[in-house]
Amino acid sequence: MTVDFRATMSRLATGVSVITTCSGSTPIGMTASAVSALSLEPLQLLVCIANHLYTRTAIAEHGRFAVNILGEDSESLARNFAASKPDKFAGVETVDDHGVPVLKDAIAAVVCDVAAALPGGDHTIFVGDVRYCGHRGDGRPLLHFAGGFGAIRAPH
Repeated sequence: MTVDFRATMSRLATGVSVITTCSGSTPIGMTASAVSALSLEPLQLLVCIANHLYTRTAIAEHGRFAVNILGEDSESLARNFAASKPDKFAGVETVDDHGVPVLKDAIAAVVCDVAAALPGGDHTIFVGDVRYCGHRGDGRPLLHFAGGFGAIRAPH
């Protein structure tokens, strides 16, 4: 059933984001697709992070995270932050105006303080109170679908 569930859910196209936070003064990040707007009053979003990942521990301890929404030209960033390697931030430009690293190449970013951490099976659902949000230009998002990356076609 797990294999069927994964295959079925891979047919749901999702935007690709990099979740960033800090562990002490060390930047931490990972690629994620389980991100959603949650509420307009108050402004909140949620991210789902696997319990075995260090990013989950770092978010819980730091209490703040950023959702960096990737553009269609950012597949290399998505793959970089999805890899298991010690310094995912090598060669990646960031801004740290909000207490967590925000990727300069993201088409949009939202910085949140953790409002709640809820159990969700083998994941933790972090509800974040939005502290900052912004976007640049009209960039189109990077999408994840059926195990690969792609982009949307411009509307006619």
